[in-house]
Amino acid sequence: MKKLMLCTILSILFFNSYSQDTICTMVRLHEVVEFNYQTNEVASRYDSKKPAIINVGYQEVLCLHLYDEKKRFRKVITTYDDGEKTTHILESKDNVYYSPLGVVKVEVRRPTILKI
Repeated sequence: MKKLMLCTILSILFFNSYSQDTICTMVRLHEVVEFNYQTNEVASRYDSKKPAIINVGYQEVLCLHLYDEKKRFRKVITTYDDGEKTTHILESKDNVYYSPLGVVKVEVRRPTILKI
């Protein structure tokens, strides 16, 4: 019985220490909205005429919702913890993307009509 309780307690501690958080951000044409992922409440909202820069913490995953009213493309630059940068051209008409683990910063550029 003691071994069973010990195993249960250790497994709970293991799952809690390695769990990941999810941050949710919606990028619109001139606005960036951050949500609480569990309750879907708006955490913050601000106007953005510059590229949106989203900092992702350790063991966090970014849920990025690109929302433009028309079919557009956005350049998304992800910076990893080892300094490597990758660039993606993503469709932004109401699409959701998730970042992989190890991302430190995500920069979302202004929408364009053509893939460049």
